[in-house]
Amino acid sequence: MVSWRRLSGVAGLAAGAVAAGAGAVVLAEKVAIGRIRLRPDPAAGEQFGDIRGEALTVIADDGLPLHVEVAGPQDAPVTIIFTHGYALNLDVWYYQRAGLEQGARLVFWDQRSHGRSGRSDPDLVTIDQLGADLHEVLMATAPGDQPVVLVGHSMGGMTVMALADQHPELFGSKVIGVVLISTAAATVDPVTWLPALLRPVARRAMPTMMSGASKGRMADLVERGRESGRDIAFLSTKHIAFGDSKASPTVIDFLERVIRATPIDVVADFYVALVGHEKRHALKVLGNVPVLVLTGDRDRLVDPSNSDEVASGIRGAELERITGAGHAVILERPEQVNKAIAGLATKALAQM
Repeated sequence: MVSWRRLSGVAGLAAGAVAAGAGAVVLAEKVAIGRIRLRPDPAAGEQFGDIRGEALTVIADDGLPLHVEVAGPQDAPVTIIFTHGYALNLDVWYYQRAGLEQGARLVFWDQRSHGRSGRSDPDLVTIDQLGADLHEVLMATAPGDQPVVLVGHSMGGMTVMALADQHPELFGSKVIGVVLISTAAATVDPVTWLPALLRPVARRAMPTMMSGASKGRMADLVERGRESGRDIAFLSTKHIAFGDSKASPTVIDFLERVIRATPIDVVADFYVALVGHEKRHALKVLGNVPVLVLTGDRDRLVDPSNSDEVASGIRGAELERITGAGHAVILERPEQVNKAIAGLATKALAQM
């Protein structure tokens, strides 16, 4: 018969091994992050999140206040409206604001429940509602006959598609061009960044995990875990959102902070909206104006094949893949992104 002393000794050894393994993992994380942070970082002096435009509030059709910021000259030949992605906010367009302001009037806004906009009724968290919100922002910030180019990143691209579905009459009259970045016209597989063997299990578990993590005490625990697990979050953000192994640690930190600032219940609610997304039928409307579809060729969140599908469904659309970039291409390759947006705007104005 095995004695309790022997059992407790084995248990102690096992616990010690687990603790040692966990300690080794933590040490490896610290070493990895330390190496990353020691690299030369040309973005270290950038004022991410600190540059503000002229603020205004646009009221959505359900009464929710939407935070909007405007930059650039009032008499610019075109207004460009930027719509951010899932779990982000308008600050992620930092490089676009800095690089495009002289040639256009720029409008940035926080989607509902994100950034500085109001918190939505969960029942109204849908891609269609986001399209309706964008319509209100467009009408409020580009009145009269001022031409508009729409730029959407990730979920923001889906928002643009929802607007095209709801208001096809705007495309070719008010809206003269569209840039869709790292987005999809239908449901996106949320676990493509995981190893292939883990994906089937993760797909089945994700809805339950999201639902549980957003409620009551579990939500509080998750939020505390997000605050305490910043090293893991840094490495996860680097791996999932960036394609370049030498991505700026300052930029990674900035994006991680933006994501962490999005409450877990908002993350969960919008996850459901993304899983139910289907707007392939709206692509035909976008063919009424010049369209550029842009993606990083190392996007681990929205596979570049989704951009291929979007571009093939839009008559005359151009497709551009940026080498070495991931899902956060707007932060990772800003000069190429800005050049592409400016080129599309110039083309759209020339075809008016």
